Amino acid sequence: MGTFHTGCKVENHVDRSKFVRFQKVLVDTGSEYTWIPEAKLEQIGVKREKKDLRFVLANGEVVTRSVGFAILRVGKNFTIDEVVFAEPGDLLLLGARTLEGLNLTVDSARKKLVAAGPLPAA
Repeated sequence: MGTFHTGCKVENHVDRSKFVRFQKVLVDTGSEYTWIPEAKLEQIGVKREKKDLRFVLANGEVVTRSVGFAILRVGKNFTIDEVVFAEPGDLLLLGARTLEGLNLTVDSARKKLVAAGPLPAA
């Protein structure tokens, strides 16, 4: 499929006036979670809700990280999701769960995010 980046805004889910913008986040459908630098999450007051979760990185390495809740915005789409407190050396990633919540899908030919279509009825 190839890789590409997109812009993203991350907000504190309790106080939306606290946010950070990223111009270049790697879209990674192979990652379940979205990974945001821990310093940026701490800067906007995102709390660590789950601690010591184990993740397997693309290279097979197993790491332990914390997870919190944040609002993520890409263009006009937004969702609330769990985000990983990425440590130095970790990639800045927009993961599959967030993409689903945003109702966006990957257009691999054009290397961009597009509307996933209408949500199915329950």
